[in-house]
Amino acid sequence: MSCQDVWATFDADPRAFSVAVVDNRRPIGVVYRDVFMGVMAVARETLHDRPIADVMDRDPRLVDVNTELSAFVDNLADRPSPVFRTSFVAIDEAGDYAGVGGLNSLLASYRRRQSEANDAMALVERMATDITHHLNGVLAITERLEQQRLTPDASAFVRAIGDTSRDMGAMLGRAIDLHRSALGQLPMNATALRLRDLADAVEARWSARAAEGGSTLLFSYDGDPECGVEVDGERLLQVFDALIESALASGRGVIEACLQARISVDGVHLDGSVRDNATGLAEDRLARIFAPLGAARIEDRTEMALGVGMALAHRIMHSLGGEVKAEVNRGAGLTVRFAFVAPSAETGAAPAAEPSVGPRAAHILIVDDNATNRMVAEALCDMFDCTSEQAVDGMEAVEMARSGRFDLILMDIKMPRMDGVTATRAIREMGGRPAATPIVALTANADPSDVLTYLAAGMQDVVEKPIKPERLAIVLSALLSGDAEDEEAAA
Repeated sequence: MSCQDVWATFDADPRAFSVAVVDNRRPIGVVYRDVFMGVMAVARETLHDRPIADVMDRDPRLVDVNTELSAFVDNLADRPSPVFRTSFVAIDEAGDYAGVGGLNSLLASYRRRQSEANDAMALVERMATDITHHLNGVLAITERLEQQRLTPDASAFVRAIGDTSRDMGAMLGRAIDLHRSALGQLPMNATALRLRDLADAVEARWSARAAEGGSTLLFSYDGDPECGVEVDGERLLQVFDALIESALASGRGVIEACLQARISVDGVHLDGSVRDNATGLAEDRLARIFAPLGAARIEDRTEMALGVGMALAHRIMHSLGGEVKAEVNRGAGLTVRFAFVAPSAETGAAPAAEPSVGPRAAHILIVDDNATNRMVAEALCDMFDCTSEQAVDGMEAVEMARSGRFDLILMDIKMPRMDGVTATRAIREMGGRPAATPIVALTANADPSDVLTYLAAGMQDVVEKPIKPERLAIVLSALLSGDAEDEEAAA
């Protein structure tokens, strides 16, 4: 093949970015359109009848045709290559020519797919957050129902609804955390933690559930009773959750969980273990530990929940500089272990008190167009010994606020007829006691720019949805305590 033949090929197909040169099915070179056309524009008369072998790249980038796209793109960053090599040649297992591709178009396609995947996962995470919010509402409703006098059958139904909602909420939370960890964005909030308290928390969390399933959980702590570490206690609880759940799912028996702490010059060496005597195929159980998201397991809802929890446990341990290991016991069952080193910490502070609103009860106006959200807020107000009334939109809230009988207003932002920002401005323009009523935004949109808008409208603070009781307690305590002090000063 001559240079003129390749010129004709490029001229006939403006979309052709390269031409592979093949001899006896083996690629021996590649010609890049931009480079070749530039050279021919300058020296076409000289190169007209020359063989293409004189100007082709004799060392093209060769890629196995079965290479995964993501692995190929990762390789591009690790392998230095001349700038002009804008194409690659695909070969099969025998090394024969399979095709030619352009790096620019491939990378553009890859980036587009990555962007689409990220957008899809962001949507899934947002949906999961919304579902969790509604599940919290269901839990608030069931907790209120459980306080009522119900028939035995009704009580059982309410408990079942509550248990199912809690399980689904936990699984969604783990799935979100697993997705974040895959992106390297798993939050790790290390605080001073007394290990004895962690041991008590695990035992309190699982003893009753183990007994309900016909198993016995024995938890022991081996270490200095006052030993403290700097670690994310909730993440460590998630690791124990995954290991104990896996043991309970394997059958009835005795589960021995242990946390050991050994203090050294480089920190506190923590060793956790969960040992069971459940029967079952060791190979299947080990696969659940080390391949928790295998195709066979994600087909089953229960196995999928266990798999997500175990995969998250691996990720958490990796973030902490440790790993999860497992071994088959002599006789029956498995022992699953984890180990890592944590910085030591002082934990002499007194235990935190239960959330409390302030020195006096308050009457609160709850404004939200969603009935579930209103019920959740009402349940939390009851928890803090506050009375409440409800409004379904901003216009109704403005009319109710005119009476001046509310000590605080919890205001949703997005509502029909009148949104929360407009309603807040209207209340601030009333004058007198109604205008001085503290207003707190209830919203899922709490970016810094959004918060500035709420504060500029006259709101005092923001509580994110889904509402966390401890966060609401802090805000109410600060605002209502301030009101009480003002009233005392006025008196």
